Amino acid sequence: MKDGYYLGIDVGSVSTNIVLMSQNGEIVKKAYLRTGGRPIAILTAGLKDFCKEVSDEEILGVGTTGSGRQLAAVICGADIVKNEITAHAVASQRVVPQVSTILEIGGQDSKIIFLKNGVVSDFAMNTVCAAGTGSFLDRQAERLGIPIEKFGSLALTAKSPTRIAGRCAVFAESDMIHKQQMGHRIEDIIAGLCTALVRNYLSNLARGKEITGPVMFQGGVAANAGIVAAFEEALSQKIIIPQYYDVMGAWGAAMLAQKKMEKSGEKTAFRGFANACAHYETNSRECGGCANNCEVIEITMGGKVVARWGDKCGKWSNLSASA
Repeated sequence: MKDGYYLGIDVGSVSTNIVLMSQNGEIVKKAYLRTGGRPIAILTAGLKDFCKEVSDEEILGVGTTGSGRQLAAVICGADIVKNEITAHAVASQRVVPQVSTILEIGGQDSKIIFLKNGVVSDFAMNTVCAAGTGSFLDRQAERLGIPIEKFGSLALTAKSPTRIAGRCAVFAESDMIHKQQMGHRIEDIIAGLCTALVRNYLSNLARGKEITGPVMFQGGVAANAGIVAAFEEALSQKIIIPQYYDVMGAWGAAMLAQKKMEKSGEKTAFRGFANACAHYETNSRECGGCANNCEVIEITMGGKVVARWGDKCGKWSNLSASA
C-alpha cells in the first residue's frame, strides 16, 4: 500500500482548521487558525506551513467542510465536500463509537447532533443568536480584562453564581454590567454567565429532545472549563472532551476523503501546495437572469476564472473554468 496522508480542511467564519491524517486515521499535524475575515489568505498561509512536512505526491485525498467548504475545495482541489454535521459525526464516532449526542459550540454558531445506531438521526443549528458562541465569550473576557484562557477556570472558583439573563447577547452583557455595578464578585458573574449560556443553548437547540449519553462536547468553547461544568450540571452526566476538540470537523473531512478515495481507487484531485498557495481573488455579482436574483460567487487565479457557485439553476456554476 502506498504511504501517504489525507488533508482535512474546515473553513469557518472564526477559525480555519487543517488536519494532516495518516492512513491509520491518526492526526500527524493540525492547525487552528483565526480566519479574521480573510479565509483565502489564512488557508494558503496554513497550507504553506503544511508543505514543509509533506510533499504533493504523499497526499492521497482532500476533504473540505465548514461554511467556506466550497471555497476551500476550489483552492485545494478537494475530492469530497461535506457539511459540518456529517464531518463532526464521523470524527466523534472515531473517538467514541457509541456517542449518542454531540454538543458543538464554535466562534459564530452552535449545533447539536443526535446519533442513533451510528447514524445521524437529528440535528439543530443556531446561526442567528450570538449568545453562547465563542466570539461572545471572547468579547466578555476582553471587556472584563481577563485572558480567555482563564475565563473558565475562574468560573469554577465561584461561591455564589449570579443569575444572568442569557437569552440574548445584548441582554446578557447588560445584565453582567448591572451585576458588576451592584458589587457581585467577578467569579460569580462569570459562573452565572456560563450557566446562562448553557441554559440558552439547551432551550434553543435541544428543546423537546432527549439528550442521552455518551455526550461529547467539541468546538473551541470546549476548552472553557466553566461551560463544561455548567453542561455537566444541567445534564447530570459526565461530558467527554476529545483530544482534538478544536479540529474535529477537519479531522472528519479527512476521514471522509480517505473513505471515498479507498473505495473509488481514483487519483486525488489535489492541486498541489504550490497551486493551492497561489494568489486568488473572489468577486460576487447578482445574476438578474430570473426572479431568483442569485448572488454568484466567482473565484479567479491570475485573472482566470477557476470556479463559480451560488446560482440555483447552474447557469454560471456549470460553465467551464475557461469561460
